[in-house]
Formats: sequence, structure tokens, C-alpha cells
Amino acid sequence: MQAVDLSTHPGHLARRLQQAHHLLWNAMVSQEITSPQFAVLNALTAEPGLDQRTVGERVGLDRSTVAEVITRLLRRELLDKVRDPNDRRRSLLRLTDDGVDTHRRLATLTVRMNHVFLGPLSGDEQQTLLALMHRVADAAEAFRVPDGARSPADR
Repeated sequence: MQAVDLSTHPGHLARRLQQAHHLLWNAMVSQEITSPQFAVLNALTAEPGLDQRTVGERVGLDRSTVAEVITRLLRRELLDKVRDPNDRRRSLLRLTDDGVDTHRRLATLTVRMNHVFLGPLSGDEQQTLLALMHRVADAAEAFRVPDGARSPADR
């Protein structure tokens, strides 16, 4: 069997892009707060008082990952968790003052990092790339398996 040309495999290229993003994030944004942690801070900046499940949906994290991210942010005292007065089974999340400050600082740094990350592309190419990435990511949502359901490959 002959070797496969991985430069034609979108998953391989996506992994390489993720590695480049991770390197830039650590160098230009933060070594303490991860990109998924920032996404949670950002979601709660936009919509304070969301529950954990909704935060995960907003930022595209599965249940176990969002639970781990939120636990770490709570430990760092960047988030507060309070019981929902309308549904005592549910907790609502809000940024602490430190969380607001952290988000504000990192938001500025992410803008700079994204300019470097997309720097090899023209403005039109950047818009095209982002539009195509959105289209593929949105279509991939159909592959997400709800808890307790069988995957499409099992059917």
C-alpha cells in the first residue's frame, strides 16, 4: 500500500492549524487561561447568568469538557456559581470582578493574535476562510451524538 498524501486531508490540516493556534495562544495571549476557558469567559460576558449546559452549547464544548473548564475557572475565582431562583436544581454562572478583568485583558490580546494567525492571507482570503470554516463546523454539528444516542456510524 502506498502512503497517503496528508496535505489533502482536512483533518490533518485542521490539526496543524490547531497546533499553530495553540502555539500562538501560549506565546501571545496566555499560558494560564486556555482558549476554551476564554471562550467560556466570553460567553458569560455576552450572556451573564447562563447555566453550564447552555454555556457548553454556546461555545461548542461537550458536557464533560465544559464541566472541567468551569471547575477550573471556579477554582481560579474567575466565575461565581449561584442557584437559579426559578429552578433550584440549576446553577447559574457569572464572571467575578477578576473574571471581568481577565476577559477584558485577554480579549485585546486575542485580537492581536488573530491578526498574526491570519496574517499570511489577504483580507478577502481571511473572510473566505472564516466563512468556509463556519460552514464546515456548522455542518459537522449533524455528527454530534446526543447523550444516550447511537452514533451515525452505529446505525
